[in-house]
Amino acid sequence: MDKTVLFAFNGDPMCFIHVLLNALDLKNKGHETGIVMEGAAVKLVPELAKAEHPLHTLYLKAKDAGLFYGACQACSAKLNVLKGVKAEGMTMLADMNGHPSMAGYMAKGYTVITF
Repeated sequence: MDKTVLFAFNGDPMCFIHVLLNALDLKNKGHETGIVMEGAAVKLVPELAKAEHPLHTLYLKAKDAGLFYGACQACSAKLNVLKGVKAEGMTMLADMNGHPSMAGYMAKGYTVITF
């Protein structure tokens, strides 16, 4: 089985929609897939949790499918969204000086794609 992890860095919702769509598509086609929220993208988590956000339904679909592997602990803290990210049930990833390690996923056989 193919294993892919999508590292989302960009905090623009119009870019992040592609992360959600690709993750759902990969999962639906039988791939082991997950999303890691990094950089400015962590600010999207509390926003996407709001019912009025245009991507809320798609976000919930990905969340319900278990596609979120977690979020960068350091970036969440630095960008003042740690509480909101944790409230959404995101795992805090910090295995590389407070940030998620791409090498860690690669060692587990994942292809890493960045957005």
